[in-house]
Amino acid sequence: MPSSPSLPGLRLLAAGAGVVLGSSLQLQQAQLWLPVHYAALSVLGLAVSMLLFGLDRRGPLRGSVHALTLAVLTAVSFGATGLRAGWRLAEQLPAELEGRDLAVIGVIAGLPQRSAEAWRFHFEPRSARIGDRVIELPSRLSLGWYATPDGPELPALRAGQRWQLMLRLKRPHGLSNPHGFDYELYLFEQGVRATGSVRAVRDTPNRLLGDGEGHVVDRLRQSVRDAITARVADASSAGVLAALAVGDQAAIERDDWALYRQTGVAHLMSISGLHVTMFAWLAGLGVGALWRRSRRAMGMCPTPLAARWGGLTAACAYAVFAGWGVPAQRTVLMLASVVVLGAAGLRWSWPLVWTAAMVVVTAIDPWALLQPGYWLSFAAVGLLLASGEARGLVAATTGLATAPTRLRWQGVAEWLVRLLSGGLRTQAIATLGLAPLTLVFFQQLSLVGFAANLVAIPIITLGVTPLALLGVLLPPLWGPAAWTVAQLNAGLQWLATPDWAVWS
Repeated sequence: MPSSPSLPGLRLLAAGAGVVLGSSLQLQQAQLWLPVHYAALSVLGLAVSMLLFGLDRRGPLRGSVHALTLAVLTAVSFGATGLRAGWRLAEQLPAELEGRDLAVIGVIAGLPQRSAEAWRFHFEPRSARIGDRVIELPSRLSLGWYATPDGPELPALRAGQRWQLMLRLKRPHGLSNPHGFDYELYLFEQGVRATGSVRAVRDTPNRLLGDGEGHVVDRLRQSVRDAITARVADASSAGVLAALAVGDQAAIERDDWALYRQTGVAHLMSISGLHVTMFAWLAGLGVGALWRRSRRAMGMCPTPLAARWGGLTAACAYAVFAGWGVPAQRTVLMLASVVVLGAAGLRWSWPLVWTAAMVVVTAIDPWALLQPGYWLSFAAVGLLLASGEARGLVAATTGLATAPTRLRWQGVAEWLVRLLSGGLRTQAIATLGLAPLTLVFFQQLSLVGFAANLVAIPIITLGVTPLALLGVLLPPLWGPAAWTVAQLNAGLQWLATPDWAVWS
């Protein structure tokens, strides 16, 4: 893969930077403009951008075409993000419905979270009324169903269930403490435009109307999470396995998250780019091995190409099953860029692939720019690509899918040696490079994170994560995975004991 972009590549880099910059600027607006202003800005920007891309590089504007491209795509992205923000803000709970009992029929979305005294879940209304009047509600609600001392036991809630519920709703609100968690912004990012609680009303009881109303992926994820919880007695270990297998980060207990942040390994306890890449690599090996067994299949499509597409398909499936978070999106898009460009006979430099992934993630979800994980994820990958570490690993990974059978296991051994031997330099680059962003976002820096990651990265990546995934097919494997997590937690507790372990 070339390391430096050509002149057309520089124009594409400018366009990508404009998309990200435009969305970032719009998200800083304290008050939205009228929709017509955003629409006019986007349409005008698109018209000018088409003229720019058809511009002769030898013309009088050749020296400023990249700057113009950056400015125009910034305007287009600014306008498009403003329009989408206006549409989302328009979908809000009418003020006259706040604090009133509403009869709502809808479906549970996502993974419901159970605590000792309540359920927390997302609910998608299908119909609603107040008295005999039909009303319109936002398309996604965040609800709590609380246990009462003299009331019945809370039901078992599952994704895809269709319920008739009595709800009392309000518009999203959060505390305004400086540097505190912005709950209202979090709900806005999730598309939740009202919150509330389930009420017990005698003449209109809450009742289950049916199971299996869509949300197939969420139902499968909940089945796996419930199986892990039932089989693994230790709640801390079960939470980590659920986070790694189905992307349920809420399953990790609050004290455990504090420990992982103090020791700088929190990024490993969710679906990361390395996990998705490893899964794609394993799937590519399997597809390649099976493809070689059929002459007809090899005649239709070369084995290396089939292995790459098979690995990409598996990576997409795993990322969706794990909740489609920003790190998973970024990794899948980068893998897709490499596979598609390779199939088309094209070669892009790593800055172009990196920028393309960032642009697509931003275009799909501009509010991802408000998440620290977005910037930490792309910054980490950019640092590793620029240093050559990630490119060497990708080259080794790609080579495995295309290696002859007699050399494949030798290639696996070399890949593992490269991964482990490169861990020290990779971790040094990531630790030093991400330190400024970590201080900006979290106001603290783990001084034991370098040592903790040297141990935790191979344990989680090569041990716990494969066992957590394989346990979906062979549940007994969750036992050794949980034991490994417990031992790792004990070691991290020891590292976090000194007062100087974290610098704030």
